[in-house]
Amino acid sequence: MKAKKRKKLISSMSFIFIILYGVVIIYFTLFSDRLGRVDIGTYQYNLVPFNEIRRFITYRQNLSPWAFILNICGNLLVFVPLGFLIPIWYPRNIHWYHVVIYCLSFSLCIELMQLYTRVGVFDVDDLIMNTTGGFIGWILYHITHSLFRKRRRGRR
Repeated sequence: MKAKKRKKLISSMSFIFIILYGVVIIYFTLFSDRLGRVDIGTYQYNLVPFNEIRRFITYRQNLSPWAFILNICGNLLVFVPLGFLIPIWYPRNIHWYHVVIYCLSFSLCIELMQLYTRVGVFDVDDLIMNTTGGFIGWILYHITHSLFRKRRRGRR
């Protein structure tokens, strides 16, 4: 397969993965019974940066390990794939700030849907952790990409 066709196929496949990823994320943040997503009846929000993060760290002994891991690690890790897939989908001059803007925008949409539907809590800390996770994904993409380029050059 020629290089251009292969790149186009990989780009198309990553776009499909991004769409599927988005659907799964929206499902788990708005509809999943496993995460206790029910209509809470009132608008709940946190607009103070690092307030919930600090609370989860301070009271981690009183919380279940699952709650701590889900909130702190889960919000970071859930956006790593998006940060990794964006440069594959659109490889031309994609910079870290593009990935940060895309991840922040997607996370903001999710948080606003949670606020509007009153399912879950609009939390600025989630925006911070999700965006940071996307940035970590972008870093992992560049590390992986440079390793593959070095490996390919070594074969020639």
